[in-house]
Amino acid sequence: MPGEDPLKAGQAVTGGHQDSAIRGRLTAMIHRVSPRGHFARLLASTALLIPFHNATARAQEAAVKANSVPIGTIEVIQLAVTIGVLGAALISAIVLIRERQRTATENGELRGRLADANAALQRSEALLNLRDQRVVVWPADNRKPDIVGSLPIETGSPEERAAFLAFGRWLMPRSAAALENAVAALREKGTSFDLVAETQAGAPLEIQGRKSAAHSIVRFVSLSEAHRNLARLKLEHQQVAAEHDTMLGLFDALKMPFWLRSTDGRLKWVNRAYWTAVEAPSRDAAVRDGREFLGSQARDAIASQHDQRPVFEQTLSTVIGGDRHVFSVTDFAGAGGSAGLAYDVSAADTVREEYERTVRSHADTLDQLNTAVAIFDADEKLRFHNQAFQKLWGLDTAFLHSTPDNALLLDRLRSEGKIAEQPEWRRWKENLLSAYRSVEPVEHWWHLPDGKTIRVVGNPQPKGGVTWVFENLTEKIDLESRYQTAVRVQGETLDNLAEGVAVFGPDGRLRLSNPAFATMWDLPNDAVQPGIHVSLIRDLCAVRTTDGPWAGFVAAVTGFDDERRNGHGQVTLQDGSTLRYAVIHLPNGQVMITFVDVTDSVNVERALKEKNDALLKSDQLKNDFVQHVSYELRSPLTNIIGFTELLSLPATGPLTTRQQEYLDHIGSSSSVLLTIVNDILDLATVDAGIMQLDISEVRVESTVAAAAELVADRLDEHAIRLGVDIAAAPKNFHGDETRVRQILYNLLSNAANYAPENSTIALSCRETAEGVEFSVHDDGPGMPPDVLDSVFRRFEPRVNGGRRRGAGLGLSIVKSFVELHGGTVRIETGENRGTTVICTFPAAPAGIRAAAE
Repeated sequence: MPGEDPLKAGQAVTGGHQDSAIRGRLTAMIHRVSPRGHFARLLASTALLIPFHNATARAQEAAVKANSVPIGTIEVIQLAVTIGVLGAALISAIVLIRERQRTATENGELRGRLADANAALQRSEALLNLRDQRVVVWPADNRKPDIVGSLPIETGSPEERAAFLAFGRWLMPRSAAALENAVAALREKGTSFDLVAETQAGAPLEIQGRKSAAHSIVRFVSLSEAHRNLARLKLEHQQVAAEHDTMLGLFDALKMPFWLRSTDGRLKWVNRAYWTAVEAPSRDAAVRDGREFLGSQARDAIASQHDQRPVFEQTLSTVIGGDRHVFSVTDFAGAGGSAGLAYDVSAADTVREEYERTVRSHADTLDQLNTAVAIFDADEKLRFHNQAFQKLWGLDTAFLHSTPDNALLLDRLRSEGKIAEQPEWRRWKENLLSAYRSVEPVEHWWHLPDGKTIRVVGNPQPKGGVTWVFENLTEKIDLESRYQTAVRVQGETLDNLAEGVAVFGPDGRLRLSNPAFATMWDLPNDAVQPGIHVSLIRDLCAVRTTDGPWAGFVAAVTGFDDERRNGHGQVTLQDGSTLRYAVIHLPNGQVMITFVDVTDSVNVERALKEKNDALLKSDQLKNDFVQHVSYELRSPLTNIIGFTELLSLPATGPLTTRQQEYLDHIGSSSSVLLTIVNDILDLATVDAGIMQLDISEVRVESTVAAAAELVADRLDEHAIRLGVDIAAAPKNFHGDETRVRQILYNLLSNAANYAPENSTIALSCRETAEGVEFSVHDDGPGMPPDVLDSVFRRFEPRVNGGRRRGAGLGLSIVKSFVELHGGTVRIETGENRGTTVICTFPAAPAGIRAAAE
């Protein structure tokens, strides 16, 4: 009540310092109570609080007047806080409304921009999905590329993603290789490119490669007819340019000077032999300076000849290095200029002169012989005779130098009585002159009127003509003495032979023997004297062997069989030594018996047989062990692979990254081991001779594609390209398609193991006269000869520059399966020139073997 505390009531109404204190406390309270401090601070720091404070004071005053009830400080504070909160809420609502309006405006703008972007995207997709282009986009993070659009069916490009990215399957080899290199340069270095490629269907494509900040883009465009013609012209130009470069490279490698001239006769291009011959420092210098290989007269003769006909062929001379040489020059003039080639024939002239000197030397040599020699040409004219010929027949020099024919010479000798008169002279002469039509030497014996005996030999010459040799047999005595000397030499030789030799006459008596014969049979000296009968020697030798061959020797020496057959055999003596004998019937009716001590050889042979038997048993044990172990391993390996695949399924449960890696290693290792076990079983089946081939039509293209697909991951791992050339291959042939695919897979795997990174493995197939030939070539280090000898042996893994070491069964399986088809395998290799394995299959085998030998 106002009467109770008038002082306080007056203070509340009139205001003053107390009001200011109240306003300060009210502001502090608003700071503490307000949920948003910045709005409270805003209210406290602005003039908006003043009306609220005035309103609070007026409210308090009105309340006092109306109710005459005093209002406490707490009520005033509560009322002020309430009013402040309401004001802050009002301001917040205003700010939120404005923020919402701004957000709605931005959302509207974003929706419009999104609609424009969607429309642009639809237009882009519509343009990209045309049937005349296809775009491949590689992201920068090496993810799988995106492919948009498609190409016409007539281009031959596949629609499937993986097949399309395998450019070598549907592009020509040269175009595929160029595109692979261009794509690699685009993705690695950002190098743009524009190419014209040709598909295997013969359709040209324009390929463009561009690099953006985040993508690598390659666009394939199917060209219009005009563009196709232009592209074909470009391809033909590239081929012509390549052939032009090849021809220039060939001409530059020739050791013969070659030149090209323009229509005005100036040099346009020369090869190395040309500018070396004209002593120019380089090709450009020779062309620039116009250094001529031939003289001016020779060039004028060539130009004059070209006015009449385009080809000039003549032998000309020129000076090279200070020496004169003779060249056979061929020059051709065309519409765009001329080309010439010079072949040095100085060596041929030298050889011709050397031949003439040799002929003269031979003539001089023959002229010094005591044997008469006369040479007649193909026309039967006398071309050469030595002094011995003239001396033998006593003919005058003028007649001989007149080159008489052979028939006239015979008539001259007959008329002068220097050869004996024949009963039928014409027939005798024709028989003698038949030597000109013979291919083998002919021999005649002439008994001259002066008592001489002449041996006449006519030797036909390859180019026609006959060389007659007249040998005077008065030298027979000298020959007989030589014969006796030879007999004595033969006797000394027989006496020093390690072989025992005994010769018996038709009467059964010993003609000769050597000491080795008596030593081998332990015979006394008086028992091997000439004239001893073979029966006595038989009795002496029979005691040294239980079942000796001497009864057969006696029958061979003393028998009267119409057919005399040689024989041989082996006999073992009682002292353990072994003799090998041979019975030889000589032309003069005698019989020669030879003996060779082969005791050491027999012992070695016996030891080798025992060792061979042991090796055969060991090999059989090995095969049995391999077959047993292989079958025992296959079952647990199959279980391991099955459980590994089961663990990899999502239904089994999640795996950690490391567990997944371990599981992948287990699966891959098990698959490799299962492959080895299967290979061992295949080889064991082949060795057992029970493998049967499923002969059917083998489609070459699909079989090659399947084998290439099997090794694609391994090739990509080392950036190795596979070039396939089956243009000359037949569409199919008879064989086991599964085994042929296995053969190609092993060949490609072996090549991938040795091929360098970023290289190309060439797989080709062609039809030959023998059948179908597959060849796989790699640019690896090649095989040395010692490795090549054992390359088809089993369980002999070879590294030799390869990346991994296998079980050594790949090429063994290849050889076994190819031979099962009745084919052959050969290897062409060498250091630093790679390795080529060539397998030849018969196109239609008549009889396929059941197992490889």
